[in-house]
Amino acid sequence: MRIGLFILLLLVNSINADESFISNDEYAKMLYKNPRGIGCDKCHGEYGEGKEISSYISGKNKISLIGPRINNLSMRQFKKALKKGKRLMPEYFLTDEEKAFLYYYLITQNKKGLKFANSDKQ
Repeated sequence: MRIGLFILLLLVNSINADESFISNDEYAKMLYKNPRGIGCDKCHGEYGEGKEISSYISGKNKISLIGPRINNLSMRQFKKALKKGKRLMPEYFLTDEEKAFLYYYLITQNKKGLKFANSDKQ
């Protein structure tokens, strides 16, 4: 895992190494918020912690549509989930670099100890 994380960070840093007008962190956050018209945050939460998308009442039962937690996935699991949309998950046609930046955003937010990083929310 540590070697994979090192390689990911090396890739992310080399992509944007030419003193761009936007930092890697800013680009990663921007991409997470709006990769192709609708942001990951709309269904997976601001930091990938998972989120209730919608709910309705059926009879006496509340039915909820939940976007799963994604800030606890390995890079392999993350890339696999992006290959083919599940149920309501759209296919975004992201480049490998964009996938790396999205994953970078999730793991850096998780490492900073944000309030949902260690949540049991699925």
